[in-house]
Amino acid sequence: MECRENPSITTTGATAAAVTAAASPSSVSPISSPTGSFSSFPPRAVSFSPCAACKILRRRCVDKCVLAPYFPPSETLKFTIAHRVFGASNIIKLLQELPEAQRSDAVNSMVYDANARLRDPVYGCAGAIFQLQKQIIELQAELAKSQAEILNMQYQNANLVEFICQKMLQDQENSPQYQQDEDSRFFLDESFLGLEPLWT
Repeated sequence: MECRENPSITTTGATAAAVTAAASPSSVSPISSPTGSFSSFPPRAVSFSPCAACKILRRRCVDKCVLAPYFPPSETLKFTIAHRVFGASNIIKLLQELPEAQRSDAVNSMVYDANARLRDPVYGCAGAIFQLQKQIIELQAELAKSQAEILNMQYQNANLVEFICQKMLQDQENSPQYQQDEDSRFFLDESFLGLEPLWT
């Protein structure tokens, strides 16, 4: 009678050998590099924060968003003000018509104009200009008034100096010493007139 090998025993033995080999420390390969260990994980998705305009408009912010360079995510109020007055479509249309070098100034101008329009719905920026012109006129009137007062004070000062000089001269003429000097000079003049010249 031939002795046949049982297939189930053979399969069981092979499975046990594989489990033993996997559990044995000697069969474990050397520690792989950190790069190799992380390579089995899927790559993380880069978090991209939409710009303030796309965040308010609730739309997907693409890589080449026209509004992203001028309305960063932290400046939602800036876009809200401009959007309330001009509208997003008008802002985008204006920026697309301008070269990139002028877009930043255009956005700042629109935001300033929108702020002025919200403060003064009737006149907007013109109201601020009128107010500044009014202040200029008032300051010019005050300057003219101050200059007139300065001229008046200078005139009064000149009159006062002239009066003081005349007073000092009058006091000097009325002093006894001045009268004595005048008499002495008059006497000397008469004595010189009475003398004959030394040459003929």
